Amino acid sequence: MSAATTAATSDQYREQRIRNLEALKAMGYEPFGQAFERTRLAEIRAAYEDDKPVRAAGRLLAIRSMGKSVFADLSDGTDRFQIYVGKKSLPEEVFTAFGLLDIGDHIGVTGKLFTTRMGEKSIHVETWTLLSKAILQPPEKFHGLVDTEERYRRRYLDLFANPEVRRRFDTRIALTRETRRYLEGLGFQEVETPMIQAQAGGAAAKPFITHYNALDRDMFMRIAPELYLKRLLVGGFDKIFELNRDFRNEGLDRSHNPEFTVLELYEAYGDVESMVRIIEGLIPHLCRTVLGSMTVEYGEAKEILDFTPPYRRANYADLVRERMGEDWFSLDDATARARATEAGCDVDPSWNHLMTTHEVYDKLIEKTLRQPTFVMRVPHEFVPLAKTCPDDPSSANVFEFVVAGKELCPGYTEQNDPFEQRKAFEVQAGEDLEKIDEDFIRALEHGMPPAGGLGIGFDRLVMLLTGTEVIRDVILFPQLKTWQIADNR
Repeated sequence: MSAATTAATSDQYREQRIRNLEALKAMGYEPFGQAFERTRLAEIRAAYEDDKPVRAAGRLLAIRSMGKSVFADLSDGTDRFQIYVGKKSLPEEVFTAFGLLDIGDHIGVTGKLFTTRMGEKSIHVETWTLLSKAILQPPEKFHGLVDTEERYRRRYLDLFANPEVRRRFDTRIALTRETRRYLEGLGFQEVETPMIQAQAGGAAAKPFITHYNALDRDMFMRIAPELYLKRLLVGGFDKIFELNRDFRNEGLDRSHNPEFTVLELYEAYGDVESMVRIIEGLIPHLCRTVLGSMTVEYGEAKEILDFTPPYRRANYADLVRERMGEDWFSLDDATARARATEAGCDVDPSWNHLMTTHEVYDKLIEKTLRQPTFVMRVPHEFVPLAKTCPDDPSSANVFEFVVAGKELCPGYTEQNDPFEQRKAFEVQAGEDLEKIDEDFIRALEHGMPPAGGLGIGFDRLVMLLTGTEVIRDVILFPQLKTWQIADNR
């Protein structure tokens, strides 16, 4: 069917629905009705008893007319429940009016519960009320939207047309709730820090820039809450977390969205080991309470991920040696670049040994780490907000937690030495020293306790635990490369 034919058919459906609406109005029905006191369908099913009177409301998902009787499916987001409308049970004009309803309409019903001969729990309707008339045709036959971009663009249709999509977001909501519950059970307090900041700090990323008219100055959407959360450690909070949005003006692909959710937490008097314990406690808790299983079937390949702790630990340098040879770290820059190129990396001729090594890790090693793995002792240059290892100042006392070939979470022994922090910031800033957050350095000089910290990409965590490989599938309204403007009739 051509696009023109589809549009014409859609217009015909819309015109027919408007005629139905006008006919219902003529019969005394308000097409966009009032509040309706009801019991949720999931609760009705859970407390089912034959002949029990109930009040329910929802959207009509299917209508099966058999002349003098009509079966229909009602959905309110918690469950899908069959209703039965019989001509003998209703006044003739009320039964006739029911015939003017369309799939997608919202109605309220009163009646009694019964079980059909086919064993289907149902509501025998005694009265019905029109709550909202749907003017546009829903996705054909409710098998869902075929076009992937259309599903994301019109998520409101995707949610009621595809039950598995709704279940995935119900799971995300449950994961969010249980994450908060678990951390609060450990004594953590949830806090909020600024999303519009005078300086974009806490990570190396390109920020979104906005303008504050009242002060006539540019401001930045935060790329990370880290520096403000650490200020709270200085102020006396000892166990804090924030579960909220960050913004980065960068990539848009299967694993990146410019607006995303991050869980960051900090524990005074902790370190990288206390962060390991949190990961090995939180994720199994989510698996038990939300998923009911310690294993997840992930991606199109249906790879089995096992989240039973303890998780593997491997040092960054050891992983590189295993892939590139025991002599790797003794090679000069040119030889390292040549060997990396031979191994399949795209190496810039200007890169030093450190950059070449990280390209090897990023392109050849990380993707092979399928089961949960803590990659320990990452080069310090990549994590300027962390302390170095006591026995090796070139390595940071951190982990990168990797699952299914992707980094989910870094965890640090946090830097609380203001002098060392300034040095690290200066190296990171290069000639652009204005990027250094002087107020944060000043806060450290007031004394920040030793601390452990971590940041979990929460969207990626949801992806892993729901077996999803595309970030847009776990964000209700993801950013798209192209947006269509609605047809305003």
